[in-house]
Order: sequence, then structure tokens, then C-alpha cells
Amino acid sequence: MFTVSFLLLIIVMSARFVKYLAEAAAGDLAPEVVFAIIAYRIPSFLELVLPLGLFIGILLAYGRLYVESEMTVMSACGLSTRRLAVYTLMPGLLVALMVAMISFYGTPMGLSKVQEIFQDVKNASGLETLVAGRFRVDQKSGRVSYVERLSGNRQTMENVFTAQVAGGDSEAELSATFAQTARIEYRPDYDGNYLVLENGHQTQGKPGERALRITTFAEFGQLLEPSRASEKGRIKVEAKATASLLNSTSLEDQAALQWRISLVLLVPILTLIAQALSKTNHRRGRYVKMLPAFLIYIMYLLMLTAAKDAVAAGTLMPAMGLWWVHGLFLLLALLLLFGADVQRYLRHIVRR
Repeated sequence: MFTVSFLLLIIVMSARFVKYLAEAAAGDLAPEVVFAIIAYRIPSFLELVLPLGLFIGILLAYGRLYVESEMTVMSACGLSTRRLAVYTLMPGLLVALMVAMISFYGTPMGLSKVQEIFQDVKNASGLETLVAGRFRVDQKSGRVSYVERLSGNRQTMENVFTAQVAGGDSEAELSATFAQTARIEYRPDYDGNYLVLENGHQTQGKPGERALRITTFAEFGQLLEPSRASEKGRIKVEAKATASLLNSTSLEDQAALQWRISLVLLVPILTLIAQALSKTNHRRGRYVKMLPAFLIYIMYLLMLTAAKDAVAAGTLMPAMGLWWVHGLFLLLALLLLFGADVQRYLRHIVRR
């Protein structure tokens, strides 16, 4: 279980890390906060990875016991399906406790830290994320920027060019600025990042006209709008503490609370399903049930996600919520485990 969970965690973290690196390369995220964001997102990855790791771990371990006829010997010695289910649920309940701690406390705390990083204007990306020798266009302000060289610590820029149109029409005034060096400076009194240009000149005027204003300066500052300004505002529901969700009447909060509880209930139900699907023999091999097992797991998660969205949108009653999905898959687990025994028992009654 730990081996599978570790590999799955590396895969998920790598995919998210590539996404954040792409945002940093595009100038939408400051590079120095990427590793902090990944570290705070680990609990949210683990709450989904651990149940899947346990699920696959049971399939692999019990599949090997079936292939090597160990399960056949234990069954002949009196080990029933019910007793094996009890033994299997012991580590399953331990993993469920771990998922509960992560889902109720670790994930909200980590996501709230991530939101704080996005909302912190000092970490919001400006021209400090420019790539040397490449033009960058700010979609919100319309500013075009270019840096010829960057210092090793990315604190100083050389031969910087910026251009910006004052209005949206073609007759608006254009402002073009060139400076020998530049740096990003955070001003706490204005709570904003400034591009401080040094030893340069600025040209202002309408394109096609001779009337131009040329200003030479030793130091010139331009306010930079944070790229993550849209992240500011209310706390996202995923980052809210579990205690606040318990006292909330919002449909979105109730859906989030049921989702956190569902991740805990998911573990023992998947444990029973894995035990049932692991039954095989040496002719079929230990991997024959992997495909149907993955399909059941994916279907389980998709139905939980759809039910959560329906509760948040108000199209499904919170009283029904996500519980009917767990009831459906618990019934499936019991049928897979004890269906054959029940069928034999009914046959015996009919014969009598």
C-alpha cells in the first residue's frame, strides 16, 4: 500500500508541479513560491491517494495468496470469508483514521496556506517573471515588456523596454519607456509591487503625430497589478475549517462537509470490494481483476463528485446527499463477498 501510494503521489505531484511551472514561465506565478504551494497541497493529494493505494495493495497481496493457493489452504483450515473480512478491515480502519485526520484538518489548513500565498501581493507575479529575450504581454493592463538580460538572482534586469497604450482606441496616447536597469520593489505603504526603472527615458505621444513628450529620468517607478488579484476575496470552501462547515447552512458548505466524510467512508467500502475482487487462481493470474477493480473505483469517485456538485447546486437534497452512493457500493461489496454463500444457502433451502 505504501509503495503504491508513494508512486501515485509522485505522479500527481509531478503533474501539478508542471502546471505551476508553466504558470511561472508565463509570468502568472512567482517562481519562488512554487515549492511552497506543492508542499501545502500534499495533504489534498494524500486524501485521494491513500484509499487508492490501499485498494491496489489488497488486490496485489491477496491476489498473490490466491495464485499460490495459500487462500485455498487457509479456507480448508476454517478461515471463512467473514473472518477474512474482519482481518482486512483492521488495516482499512487504520487508513480510514489517517484519511479522516488529513481530510478534516490537514487539507483545509494546507489549502488555506495556498490561498494566502496567492492573495499575498508580495508573492504576486509581475515583471520579475520575465524571460530574458522574450516579449511578455499583460492581458489586463495591455503592457508589453521586454528584458534583454537578467541577473543570476533575477533581482536586476538590464535593457528593459515597456510600452503601454493609455486607452482602448487606436488614437489613444502611447507611452514607451526604455531603461538601462530595472528591479522589482515592494512598497508596504502602498501595498503593491513597483517596477523601478533606472537611467532611461520615456516617450509619450499619439502614433503618427510629431508632438511627442520625451522625459529623461534617473529613477522612475511604475505600479504593477498583481497577476493573482482575482484570487483575492472570500475563502474558498475547500480551505474552510471543518468546524465552520458544521455550523454553516450553505449548500456549498454542506456539500464540502459531506465530501470530507465520504473520503473516510470510502476506505472500508473499498477494502471489502478489493477483498472480493482479489479472488483468482494460478491460471488466471493475480492481475486479471485489476481492470474491473479500477473501473469500479473510478465509477465510485465520479458518482461521489456528481452527487457533491448536485448538493452544492441545490438539485439534490442534502439529506440524501452523498450517502446513497456509499449505500449502493456497500451493497455491491456485500454481494461480491457473500453473494455466492447466500445463493448456496437458498439452494439448500429449496432442496430441503
